[in-house]
Amino acid sequence: MRYRSYSDFHVNSVWIIMALNIAIFLATLVASKLFALLGLQPASFLRSPWTIVTNMFVHGSFWHIIANMLALYFFGTYLSRLVGERMFLLTYFGGGVLGNILFIFLAPSLSIGIGASGAIYSLGGALMVMRPSLKVYAFPIPVPIPLWAAVIGGFLLVSFLPHVAWQAHLGGLVFGLIAGYLFRKRERRYSY
Repeated sequence: MRYRSYSDFHVNSVWIIMALNIAIFLATLVASKLFALLGLQPASFLRSPWTIVTNMFVHGSFWHIIANMLALYFFGTYLSRLVGERMFLLTYFGGGVLGNILFIFLAPSLSIGIGASGAIYSLGGALMVMRPSLKVYAFPIPVPIPLWAAVIGGFLLVSFLPHVAWQAHLGGLVFGLIAGYLFRKRERRYSY
């Protein structure tokens, strides 16, 4: 049996999502009106329902997109190898949409939600349940820590900063935890 390594490169859904995010980020640098067109605003959601998905591809700054794309690469490639691309996509978009639903109901109605963080927290939540003791490096901690500590610590540190859509993070994390539980249950069933 041949195992793929991280050195094997092939275009997959993780790379396609990353490319779309980068392309839309560059487009917003040229046309800032795309924020209003693609961002999720609770007050206008019924007039622009596509924003429940499109906002996941819009980022507000260079550091916002860099942090999300790094997390997407590491969480996404690992999860897609564990559960397959179809289940990876379900976890990513399901977590992003659930996070956006919470944003619609819990955020101020005139705020605009952008970014892939809810979807990425969904990936982190799924991996946290499937591989809780996996050791990872989390900046700026210089030693490896358990994945569960990195995901929960990152959630607590980042989610409650000003102008951060904690509602999307929470919804994504909850979706990911449930998905991870179901994936792990299926994994145990097939390992016997």
